[in-house]
This record gives sequence, structure tokens and C-alpha cells, in this order.
Amino acid sequence: MLSTTRRRFLKTALAAGAFPAVVPSAAFGANERLSLAVVGAGGRGRHLARQFAKLDEARVVAACDVDARALKTCVTEMHKAYGDTSCAGYADFREVLARPDIDGVVIATPDHWHALAGIAAARAGKHIFCEKPLANSIGESRALRDAVRSAGVVLQTGSCERSRDSARFCCEVVRNGYIGRLHRMFIHLPTDQGHHERVRQQSVLPAAETPPAELDYDMWLGHTPKIPYYPGLHPGSWRFNLSFGCGEMSDRGAHVIDLAQLGNNSDDTGPVKIAARGWDDRHGLYNTPMAFEFENIYANGVKMIGGTTRSPRGVRFEGDEGWIFLRIHEGTLEASDDKLLKLDPAAFKVRLGRTRSHEQNFIDAVKRGVHPFADAEVGHRSCTACLVNMMAMRLGRPLTWDPVQERFVNDDEANRLMTPAMRAPWSLA
Repeated sequence: MLSTTRRRFLKTALAAGAFPAVVPSAAFGANERLSLAVVGAGGRGRHLARQFAKLDEARVVAACDVDARALKTCVTEMHKAYGDTSCAGYADFREVLARPDIDGVVIATPDHWHALAGIAAARAGKHIFCEKPLANSIGESRALRDAVRSAGVVLQTGSCERSRDSARFCCEVVRNGYIGRLHRMFIHLPTDQGHHERVRQQSVLPAAETPPAELDYDMWLGHTPKIPYYPGLHPGSWRFNLSFGCGEMSDRGAHVIDLAQLGNNSDDTGPVKIAARGWDDRHGLYNTPMAFEFENIYANGVKMIGGTTRSPRGVRFEGDEGWIFLRIHEGTLEASDDKLLKLDPAAFKVRLGRTRSHEQNFIDAVKRGVHPFADAEVGHRSCTACLVNMMAMRLGRPLTWDPVQERFVNDDEANRLMTPAMRAPWSLA
């Protein structure tokens, strides 16, 4: 993945001991803080930096962004949060990874950078908190999962809804059979918010502009095709261009489908029958489907049905004895019978655990060896469940997915498209 010059530098640094060996959780003292670096210091990165800054067991010691404006804002916020100027700023994440004192990285870049940055971090022995979706393609997601396994580091996918008490309670209700046998999961993904409306207003390709002097635009593009700079991509709605994201399907879908995976006890697998269609793409700067629908079937017979709606965003589990609906972001619950909402989790045979926060769960995984709620396998499988539907939309036909081999069945074209061509010098190798 690294350029020849940078790879040579990092190999030299590794030989000199600049990269630590993977550190077992027992090596961290009870009062020792984890030193973290935020890679991607835009709005989401700054939010996560603030969340980690609230925790006594972590300290944000570095921030990195290819946009000097975002970087300055994030570093300044951390200086104020800690009352000193110890948080350093970087334009290149590889310089962050070369610091031996950094224990982990928080990756909050646009989606197309998640896998490459995450793989480099794993190879450098850094623990990883990576925003969802884990990648922008199935192949990249799998490569990141495999790199984390090989390195033996902790990865927490930023599927923060999974750590919400009400979400875990909801999935416990389902998995303990209180709605009977699960038959259907309805995925509600509204696209009527302000940022969706702004994207809808653009139907032709706007005029390109010169990138701002503060932005390393070529680095921002990374492995994706070299295209002119458009302010509507950065800072802005990059996720609605297929080179950088997959729109609502893998944005909020990565939250809602992730919870469906948890409720269906599918964290190590995924749907096998995929039917999906999307329409109303803009054929301009933004080319992700603005409206879509899908129906998937899992090997256990459970159907996952969803698409763009105007109802609250969330997942509704339907069994033969009742239903329960979880609204994400708010965490509120509705059910066919209020008694379902008053059940005592202490009586459940299947318990999913609780945590103070998604960020604390990551810290506990690194320091205490607890299993992260959204580890690399979980994140990869939820990401894949979103992206197999995007593939069906792209190809315009139903697909069969083999979650064991992680390949489409008898479909060479779909399998070739699982990993995008990468612009030099970047690769997954």
C-alpha cells in the first residue's frame, strides 16, 4: 500500500524498533492512559477526539488530516481540552504510525480511506477504532479484517449504536425468543434529511475548481481515480459519490443493518440471497442511489427487507408472536406488547453485556482484554451485508452470496468488482 520511498522509510523505522510489538492488554497498568491519534480530523474525527478526551484512560496525543484547516481546528480543541499544547498535528498518517509512543489510532477519514489506513495501522502494531463502514468495498473490508487478525491488535468498528443499552436489550429480547421465532427484519433508512435534499438538488456535474491551498487533494483522493476538485465532495457530501462512499446504504445502513445482524445472531455470517434495486441517482457529482429497496434471505430463513422510507430510522424485528422496533440515534423502543419493554434482562439466558460507551468498550478491550462489541469480524460482516446489496443494485440482478467463502456464487463479474482498481502507489499488498 505504501509508496516505495515511504515503504523504505517505514521498514528502516521498523528495523530500528520504531514500531512496538503488539502489546498484550496485561502490559497496560490500571492507571496508565492509552495514547491515541485521530486520523481524519473533520467533523466526525473531532467528535471522537472529544469523546476520548473525556475518558481518564485515554489521551489524544496526535491528530492527522490532509486538510490543514480541519487539522488546526482539531488540534486547537485538544489543546483546550487538556490545558496544554501536547497534541501534535500531522498531514500524513504514516508519520503518526511511525511514533512508538502511540498505542492506537482513531480512523475517521472518508470511507475510501478506512481500509488502507487501518491495514497500515495494524501492521504497525497499533490498536484501531475505525469508523463505520469498515471499508468502501467488500475486498478492502476483508483485507482489513485479515490484517487485524494477523497483527493480533484490537479493532473496534465505530458502530456506536451497538453499544447503546436499548439496542442490546432489544436484540436480547429477540434472541431469547420473546417475539417467538424471528421471521423478518425491516430496515428503515429515511432519506428526507437536509443533507439528502442538498444532494438531490444537484443533477448535473458542476464546474471544477482549484483545490484550496490548505488541502492535499491528491492524498485525499488516495487510491481512487484522479478527478478534478469539487467543493461538493470536500468538505461536504463525498459519501454520495461511489468512489468514496455508498450513500445511505452504507452510511446509516451500517448502523441499522449492523443491529439486524446482532439480533439475528449473524455476526460471523450474512445474507445468502440478495435482491436489490436503486434509482434516482443524479448522474453528476453524486451518483449513489437516492432511493432503493432490498430483500435478503439468511441461511436460517430470516428475511431482511428494507430501503428508503420516511418513517423513523431503525430496525423492526418481527416474529410469529410479536414485534419490537428500535429507533437508532434516539434508542427508543416500541413493541407489539408493552410487556416486552418491561422484561428484566437478568432473566435472559442470552446476555449481550453492557458498556459505559462505545469508546470505553474499545479501551476495555485494549487494557483488560474484554471482547469489543464491534470487532473486525463484526464490522466486516455488517459492512459486507450493506455492500452485497450495493453490488446487486450496480449489476441490476439478484445475487447469491456465500458467506463462508466470501464470494458470489457463479458470478465472476460480481467477484471481480469486489475490490476496486487502485491508483498507484496505493494497493492492499
